[in-house]
Amino acid sequence: MSLLNSLIMEHQRISFEEGVDLLKFASLDELKSKANAFRFELNPKKEVTFVLDSNPNYTNVCNADCSFCAFYRKPSAKDSYTKTVEQVLEHFEIARKAGLTTVLLQGGLNDDLKIEYYEELVRAVRKYYPDLYPHLFSAPELWNVARVSHLTIEETLKRLWNAGLRSIPGGGAEIISERIRLSISPKKMEPGAWIDVHQTAHRLGYRTTATMMYGHVEEPEDIVNHLEEVRNLQDLYGGFTAFIPWSYKRDRTALRRRVDSWVGDHAYLRIIAFARLYLDNVAHIQASWFSEGRDVGMEALHSGADDFGGIVFEENVHKATGFVHKANHNDVLEMIREAGFEPVQRSMLYQILRRYAPGEIVDLPLSQIEGTSIPRQLSVIGK
Repeated sequence: MSLLNSLIMEHQRISFEEGVDLLKFASLDELKSKANAFRFELNPKKEVTFVLDSNPNYTNVCNADCSFCAFYRKPSAKDSYTKTVEQVLEHFEIARKAGLTTVLLQGGLNDDLKIEYYEELVRAVRKYYPDLYPHLFSAPELWNVARVSHLTIEETLKRLWNAGLRSIPGGGAEIISERIRLSISPKKMEPGAWIDVHQTAHRLGYRTTATMMYGHVEEPEDIVNHLEEVRNLQDLYGGFTAFIPWSYKRDRTALRRRVDSWVGDHAYLRIIAFARLYLDNVAHIQASWFSEGRDVGMEALHSGADDFGGIVFEENVHKATGFVHKANHNDVLEMIREAGFEPVQRSMLYQILRRYAPGEIVDLPLSQIEGTSIPRQLSVIGK
């Protein structure tokens, strides 16, 4: 009997050492099969959730100089920008006209932006767009805001809570390992800062997501350690709504000189399946047609994932690497159905907003129709 079969039959939590062994040596088919079975234990219905969202940015000015990032700019760059609150609200207006429910807003680590900017932005969004859910500011941004505003992380999060913020995205985690941080993004935050920000947020009542960017200079032990950190924090507060992995995209980044090639589809499916088994206390694993391509995203729904992310109406970080996939509301419905599941629209906090009749097609706002069709087969840039 394999180690995986033994653990599943005995309903044992996978230890770090067992996790490393499984990630290295278990067959992909076995991982996918066991992960899919566990997915249906946690989420029994043959449904796949998704959110109608957008992911704009308020600044591309950043002090972190991450070697894997093609998006950031120095303040002196000709194409650097920092938007006023009024200009950011234009993205919320676009999202409303597109029929979206959520805006995930992130930006660079801009030393010119203090806590007052972020408070004003959250208050304005809550006042003028109460129908749009604001999922704003990753851990590195919040850490930098606290630093330049001479506040603690807790003080920063409390002020934003009082302004109306209730959840934060999981970006900026990369791989939770001091060795990896020093190798690919030594200027970003401090040792353990990503976990510290999320732990403080969870303690204050925020809900957050957990992410992981793999496929660069990490080893299997680093991946398992990352998941161990997430699982341990989830045991404390239960504040993570979902886990979202994506592969590093090489093009136009400094790190490409040290990474020979894209890690491939099988690596993504292995991560999805392994994460579903290891993160036994995180309710949802998100598959991504957006970051990995249509067909791989659909296959991930048979590998332990129960959520399909969003339509990502506006996005610039992946786009900066030349990696672009697009879909509208009906495209996502089609992909989920083609994969053999029933699509269900959710909120950012996984509240069910809409179920669809079999084969139902929705009327799209003009803003969604223009330039958002997704081809039947997608080539993955960066392979």
